[in-house]
Amino acid sequence: MSLTAFLTGGTGFVGANLARELLADGWSVRALARTGSDRRNLENLALEIVDGSLGDAHLANAMHGCDALFHVAAHYSLFRADRDAVIAANVEGTRNVLAAARTAGVPKTVYTSSVAAIGVKSGSVADESYQSAPENLIGAYKRSKYLAEREAVSAAASGQFVTIVNPTTPIGPWDRKPTPTGEILVRLLTGAIPAIVDTGLNFVDVRAVARGHIQAYDKGRSGERYILGGDNLTLRTFLARAAAIAGVSAPKIAIPHWLPLGVAWLDETFSPKIGRTPSVPIDGVKMSREAMYYRSDKAATDLNFSSGDLETAIADAISWFKNNGYAK
Repeated sequence: MSLTAFLTGGTGFVGANLARELLADGWSVRALARTGSDRRNLENLALEIVDGSLGDAHLANAMHGCDALFHVAAHYSLFRADRDAVIAANVEGTRNVLAAARTAGVPKTVYTSSVAAIGVKSGSVADESYQSAPENLIGAYKRSKYLAEREAVSAAASGQFVTIVNPTTPIGPWDRKPTPTGEILVRLLTGAIPAIVDTGLNFVDVRAVARGHIQAYDKGRSGERYILGGDNLTLRTFLARAAAIAGVSAPKIAIPHWLPLGVAWLDETFSPKIGRTPSVPIDGVKMSREAMYYRSDKAATDLNFSSGDLETAIADAISWFKNNGYAK
């Protein structure tokens, strides 16, 4: 008899890949999607779409009979004008979704947090035991993920089975929005990156992240967090690899952080006044001042997690962007 998953965030990047992994494993999937949302990532999949949002009162009814809740949905924005919406979706939405799962008697929940909630271990590589002071987390998004993770930990402490996964920077297909890293790849493909800042990230195949969610359901412990990551690379190295795969030139010029910070301040301050949407977030530039490196030893040991091959992930992401009209 197949298991049934209730999935939030299925229309997004990680969620769309998780939906495919679940279906491939024989799960039945109920995917929550907001009315009017872009559902192309779920087209032609043999799953049930549930109309609704994270704050809906009827979510418990929709979850009845499910064996697992995979709460992947989050509102991602680094722009300061979106602070209230980010907090509402990520903190209040998580609280409501967890409460609905309790009411519905869902046996296990896998909550998708982020390494954003953990923060940066300056000059070193962070694991699950590290936690930046909340006041040092840059921007509303990082703070919202920290607070949402506290909701998950609190629910687990109260007896609800909640396992937490913390993806790093996923790369791969179905990045429809796209994510900030996906946007960097698109800009690389279109020759729109004249220069870069010196920073570093942990990159991982999004399909490994999706598989890690299922492994967390199978083997994860309630109340524990598991980093789902891969390779720690400078942005320069990542773009050089991506450029070689795509057959384009990699950016070679590095600029000081004060320059994009000034551009971001002007953009966020004045663009809304003339009816334009800002494109460079202040908090995003601030985050890039330090390399954001992580390790996934705990997930490898406890969950049998494997990060996959990053070169394959980059190649598949590039192919997906080209095939879907992003790289004109």
